[in-house]
Amino acid sequence: MTQALCVAAVQLTSTRHWQQNLLEVKRLVALAVNDGARLVVLPENVFLFDGKGMRRLAESTGQEILLDEICALAKKYAIFLVVGSHPSLCSPNGDVVANGRVRQTCWVIDPDGCFLERYDKIHLFDVLVDDKAASYQESSFIEEGELAVKVVDIDGFKVGLSICYDVRFPELYRALTQKGAEVLLVPAAFTYVTGKAHWNVLLSARAIENQCYVLGVNQCGWHNETRQTYGHSALYSPMGECLASLGEEPGYFIFHITKQPLECFRHKMPCLSHRRF
Repeated sequence: MTQALCVAAVQLTSTRHWQQNLLEVKRLVALAVNDGARLVVLPENVFLFDGKGMRRLAESTGQEILLDEICALAKKYAIFLVVGSHPSLCSPNGDVVANGRVRQTCWVIDPDGCFLERYDKIHLFDVLVDDKAASYQESSFIEEGELAVKVVDIDGFKVGLSICYDVRFPELYRALTQKGAEVLLVPAAFTYVTGKAHWNVLLSARAIENQCYVLGVNQCGWHNETRQTYGHSALYSPMGECLASLGEEPGYFIFHITKQPLECFRHKMPCLSHRRF
């Protein structure tokens, strides 16, 4: 039997109210699981779209409630659940993050409802954009993570972790591939302007150059008066073909990925073995 994994991308318009966001996640995850999803991926800032409120949530009693709820959700449906990013008060070694900031953490939760792996965002979005927000300074409220390359095994597929702005730095994805990754996850909150210009081409490029499946799971719509995200969550094949996608509204898609196309393409065009640098 061909080895397959049913993946789901859940696209949201998250707000600053984590309780409302959690209810929407539960609704969409239930629908995706009903359609057969085994690996469900949520976007960046899924439970809190409010940079200034990250530390407050991380220190609150709501944090424990929220983390318990998402672990229970994974266990209820016996799925792997990827929280695209969520504010963490501490680094992986237990040190409290200084200067009122947090770590932007991608969590992988297993079907038993246990935390399987975490990846802390390495590249921070400190840029100028021609939109209503104009300036983004993630380093004001996020501490960059260590230079870690995180790959987890999900039903026999090697899955590499990243977050949003990371996708502009191909060396991370090459390192993930060298560690065995076959599927690369890019949970994101890409702005509308940068997303329209670069989102799809970046996802496709990371797929082609690493001969991996790439699943980009984005936020969408207006989150407040100045912040609009692009949506267009998409799955790309190792050949760079778009296999499934969404538009600019909340929702989800599922897709059964298989190893055969990936292995066949890598065999026919062994680019990774031809590298000189």
